[in-house]
Amino acid sequence: MQKWIADIMNEFGYIGVFLLIALENLFPPIPSEVILTFGGFMTTYSDISVTGVIAASTLGSLAGAIVLYYIGYLIDITRMEAIVNKWGRFLRLTAADVHKTYGWFTKHGVWAVLICRLVPLIRSLISIPAGSTRMNFGVFILLTALGSLVWNTALVCIGSAVGASWETIVAYMEVYSKIVYALIALGVLAVIYLMFRKRKSA
Repeated sequence: MQKWIADIMNEFGYIGVFLLIALENLFPPIPSEVILTFGGFMTTYSDISVTGVIAASTLGSLAGAIVLYYIGYLIDITRMEAIVNKWGRFLRLTAADVHKTYGWFTKHGVWAVLICRLVPLIRSLISIPAGSTRMNFGVFILLTALGSLVWNTALVCIGSAVGASWETIVAYMEVYSKIVYALIALGVLAVIYLMFRKRKSA
């Protein structure tokens, strides 16, 4: 994966950065950590600049996020209710749970979108509930741009600073990602457990 990413970026420069980051948003298993830190490293031996890599990657983040936003837009609360009414019994979900979730995101969605842009995996998927709950598109773009700019700037600058040792940073970021994935899994299990317990008590 790393060689494939490096080959594309060496061949296409800024366009390669843009396309890879856009794909990373649509397919989270593609590691943005590799793209961004290697992009920073490229600034030490090629004509591309740190500012250019940050700009290209941020535009790529926006492009991918917009696609996911509109995918979420197609799954409005009515459709989600229909899905839950049909399949939710397996997880003991009801239409009321859907309304609670949508209500929470409507109230706290601004912070959720901004902060989650700094969290592996969720940073891409957060665009779907934003679209599904009909978050104001202009606000969504602004928050996504700000969150992505922070994430991209940090990794590109680190990659540029460490130069040929960029793979060391990727290793540290992989540890960070695994910790986040474990916490997400534990959080999901905790929510499922509490839902079952609540239903059983009722």
